[in-house]
Amino acid sequence: MPIRIRWNSIYRKLLVTYLALTALGTSLLAAYLLWSFHAYFMRTRQADLTAWTTALGESVADALEENDLQRVEVLVQRYGKPKSVTLRIFAPDGRLLSTSAPQQDRQIANWFNVAGVREALQNQAVQGVAKGVLSNDDRLYTAQPLFRNGRLLGVLRMSITLEQFQRQFRTVIFTVLGTLFLTVLLCALISEQLARNMARPIWAMRNFAIQIGSGHLGEKLNIRQKDELGQLATELNRMSERLASLDKERRAFLANVSHELRTPVSNVQVTLEALASGADEEPDLRGRFIQTALDETTRLSRLIKDLLDLGRLEAGITSLEQQPVNLRDLIDRAVRAMESRMRSRGVEISINVPEVQLYGDPERLLQAFLNVLDNAIKHSAPDSQVFISGKKEGVQIAVQIQDQGLGISESDLPHIFEQFYTADRSRQGSGTGLGLAIARRIVEAHDGSITASSRVGKGATFHIRLPLNLP
Repeated sequence: MPIRIRWNSIYRKLLVTYLALTALGTSLLAAYLLWSFHAYFMRTRQADLTAWTTALGESVADALEENDLQRVEVLVQRYGKPKSVTLRIFAPDGRLLSTSAPQQDRQIANWFNVAGVREALQNQAVQGVAKGVLSNDDRLYTAQPLFRNGRLLGVLRMSITLEQFQRQFRTVIFTVLGTLFLTVLLCALISEQLARNMARPIWAMRNFAIQIGSGHLGEKLNIRQKDELGQLATELNRMSERLASLDKERRAFLANVSHELRTPVSNVQVTLEALASGADEEPDLRGRFIQTALDETTRLSRLIKDLLDLGRLEAGITSLEQQPVNLRDLIDRAVRAMESRMRSRGVEISINVPEVQLYGDPERLLQAFLNVLDNAIKHSAPDSQVFISGKKEGVQIAVQIQDQGLGISESDLPHIFEQFYTADRSRQGSGTGLGLAIARRIVEAHDGSITASSRVGKGATFHIRLPLNLP
């Protein structure tokens, strides 16, 4: 998917962040390397200069002790011969005794202003970096007092120019800066690709979210990455599938509601029209039509009540009472309420449920058990039994309601808790088709679960698990 780059986009932010971090990191590394190189060179040269001065100072001190100025001159000219080195010997009173740069030093009137001389004459060894005596070049110097038997014989000052080192160091700096530039350029290319690869799935997910918001449900993101973005894409695909499924269920629910409402209303309308057309003149026909209207009105009222209950449960606006409930008493109430239904179909009920305490809304739980039990009786074979059993499973109670009817097919079993699901004609009855859906919502509202299992021809078993009221 092509990416249109915007300056306020995440692509720009990622690219700028990568480049800034790269530039900062490489700059700090380059600065540290240059500083380390400069410090190491200066320490090395200073140590060498100190070693040379110390070694030469012994010979000069011997010559000064013997007052052999000619030998001092020879030593100065020999070791101060290189152009980069300047060697000077001073008397204890600050007079210049010998120098390797006589033409230059004739112009100096006061040697106390030269770096290191005054301190050395005060018996302090000094070293450092200073400008040349009559030049502006940087020089590394050391000045050491010369002693014999505790007596100051003079001062030796040696300095070397740093021009060659500075020239080489400038070359190193340009080399490092060039390398730094190439590194930043290479990292910019890599960062651009990384930022683009990072932004591409984000842009795809953004467009995908816009499509979902526009109502285009059920589509999928084609992002296969084994990272957090890949996981996010997977969750977005699941969300899209779930929203598409919910939208499908909503449409089916509206269609089913319209159908279920239209049937009793049409029947009532036809009955009333017949009565208005003169059917009320025959007592038998009038009574039958009035009973039909009453039955359809009752059915319509029950359907509306079930729809309201289901809507409140799904919206979570139904407040559930929280109080201890005896499970055996609850099931006994449900069985007594179904006694007339059982007699009319010749169905008996076997109960084997322990005395345990639940915690919840007794009336809502009774409604759930009534709906499941009504379903079992409705689809039981004549003169058969419905078995209700229960047992503790850890912190839950598992209740099973098993009938001896025709059972539920494998294709219908996953859908029996959906609203108005009546695909299996053998399971149809005179109800509204919402009983099991309401039972499921009630059980789930009590942090429980309800499932079903079946074998065709062997009946169906409903499994209800509810949390116990533990002390």
